[in-house]
Amino acid sequence: MSAKQIDHLLKMANQIALNLNAWGDEAEVAALTREHLQKFWTPAMLDQLSRFWREGGEGLSPAVCHALDSMQPNAATEV
Repeated sequence: MSAKQIDHLLKMANQIALNLNAWGDEAEVAALTREHLQKFWTPAMLDQLSRFWREGGEGLSPAVCHALDSMQPNAATEV
């Protein structure tokens, strides 16, 4: 994955979470961010972002990090 690709994915994911901030608390924003990513992002995009997050995820908003964490196979269903 190129640095340019991950920078673009990071920016988009953070913008999604930022736009959803109006919904309230961080848990709700993370849940809505997760829902958006699962509905509209391709598996390849999610894989790249998840890989970046597992490697430290520098620059990802807390809501995006919580959303990605909740999408892991062993995660609880609630954020």
